Amino acid sequence: MSLLEIDAINTFYGDSHILFDVSMEVGRNEVVALLGRNGAGKTTTLRSIMGVLAPKTGRVRLDGHEIQGRPPYEIARMGMQLVPEDRAIFGQLTVEENLRLAALSAEKAWSLDRVYEFFPRLKERRRSGGRQLSGGEQQMLAIARALIRDAQIILLDEPFEGLAPLIVRDLVRISRELAEQGRTILVVEQNVVAALSFSHRVYVVNNGHVVWTGTPAALQADPALMKTHLGV
Repeated sequence: MSLLEIDAINTFYGDSHILFDVSMEVGRNEVVALLGRNGAGKTTTLRSIMGVLAPKTGRVRLDGHEIQGRPPYEIARMGMQLVPEDRAIFGQLTVEENLRLAALSAEKAWSLDRVYEFFPRLKERRRSGGRQLSGGEQQMLAIARALIRDAQIILLDEPFEGLAPLIVRDLVRISRELAEQGRTILVVEQNVVAALSFSHRVYVVNNGHVVWTGTPAALQADPALMKTHLGV
């Protein structure tokens, strides 16, 4: 049984039908990339999984338990963490306060030292306010907040968007280290090369439909598919 199972979900924004019978699965200790052009339905898929949006039909299971219709805070307590595109850190709190707050309701929270091993830059900035951080540092903090809760699975929504190439390189390295340590990750990303560099499997979505699934190597070996659905 997969850790995360999405079975034929249909999600709407008002009267607009956005996801059409989307089915996916993510195995334990697997990194899966969800790719597609802007507006393809990637972020809506993550929000539907996390409970930010409620699928109208279909099932979402986490470790065998149905979670569709549950509020996000319940799903988070069950072991899933969403790192949203806007990062959603608390700008008025310091780095360390953001991390301690995230750890408060976790059953088995990581120590701060363990988090800082992945993000030494955050240790340097631990007393800095969230608003004082660069975009890359804010993204590091957003990911660190998910890690400190020892999540079973982390959903990353556009983690590399708008960041300088050197920062992207560092975040890709960290993502690869997490993958090598067996962390389960579902990542949505426009930077196809970066996402494929640490993923085990790929789903491609177009206009709210899953149109392809396979390995990164198989996707890269199909230039026509890459150009049609990813624009690369």
